[in-house]
Amino acid sequence: MPEAKTAQNFQIIPLPAETSEPHLLNHEALSVSQITLSNFRSYKNTRLHVQAAPVVLTGPNGSGKTNLLEAISLMVPGRGLRRSPLADLQNRAASEPWAISIELRTEAGPLRIGTGKDNAINDSEGERRLVYIDGKPVRSQTMLADHIAMAWITPDMDRLLAEGASLRRKFLDRLAYSFDPAHGMRVLTYEKAMRERLRLLREGTLDAAWLAALENEMAQSATAIAATRKHLVRRLRTGISEGGDAFPKAKIEVRGTAEDMLETIPALPVEDALRCAFAASRDQDAQHGNCSTGAHRSDLRVVHAAKDCPAELCSTGEQKALMIALMLAYVRLLSDQRHMIPLFLLDDIAAHLDTFRREALFDEVLSIGAQAWFTGTSAKMFSSIAHQAQFCDTCSALIQL
Repeated sequence: MPEAKTAQNFQIIPLPAETSEPHLLNHEALSVSQITLSNFRSYKNTRLHVQAAPVVLTGPNGSGKTNLLEAISLMVPGRGLRRSPLADLQNRAASEPWAISIELRTEAGPLRIGTGKDNAINDSEGERRLVYIDGKPVRSQTMLADHIAMAWITPDMDRLLAEGASLRRKFLDRLAYSFDPAHGMRVLTYEKAMRERLRLLREGTLDAAWLAALENEMAQSATAIAATRKHLVRRLRTGISEGGDAFPKAKIEVRGTAEDMLETIPALPVEDALRCAFAASRDQDAQHGNCSTGAHRSDLRVVHAAKDCPAELCSTGEQKALMIALMLAYVRLLSDQRHMIPLFLLDDIAAHLDTFRREALFDEVLSIGAQAWFTGTSAKMFSSIAHQAQFCDTCSALIQL
């Protein structure tokens, strides 16, 4: 087991005085002013103060850069950029539970958010994390979406466009949460009803009224889910068209039973059609142990527009460039639609881009005005933004216990 590390305060290389608060960051931009980590991942007790400008975290692999980004990513609903179980976030050398506290600059003034694992819940009973906003507990982490917008790009996302529909669908749904926090609850409602329906079918429980009630809930949820996905994709297309030429333009669409029907008929007839489809497939679904149609079968399809080539057939470099273009469009859309420039986390992204695209990415991020958090093994890759960002060497700042 690696030794735990601690740092009371990171050593930040400050911006030059005349550019300490870049003019590109306006009053609507979210920014972290302080983050405190307790017993989180590799950190025992750490506090970091930063200005509103972009932050560059440097250091060798394993020095805790991604851990910091993950902590920030837990300030929005969900399981963060790694999607890790809450138990995995615990510093193994610590007996006290992990906790994160972040202070933010917002248009409405300072905002303090805290979160940590609910130790009152046994591991056998599942996981739940506590969330506090300005010191007050909130009932659900979905309330975070009312206060914070965030986007991230991680190395794991490079495979997203090439792998199965499930990952792309979940990716699209995560993007939708920022615009419609209720979307997440609809997805959970749909999945819960679908699991209960499959359980009844496998057990041979042919209670027609019970099955019809579950299928009605699935049909209503699936239609609303499909409508939200389609609306988001339409808006993302506009954001993509407004992007520069450094990254390839992507053609995107969401395809699925409900999504396709919504192209030509209103929502209520779509619900009726889905109810009929669920009822007609009961025998087949019971035999195969899955639902043959529904919102869980949809897919986000991405095509390299200039080449008219599906993303899964593009090179690894082209897939990465398409993903960056898509996420830049998403960040621009968040800024325009929510009137809130989001936090933007970019993990180990510069090392895998050529000089032209790396500089283009920096230019795009600075023009948006977001407080971006970059990670990299060397500060040299970020030399072109040395006067517009603040640098932190996580290796030299950490002290072995």
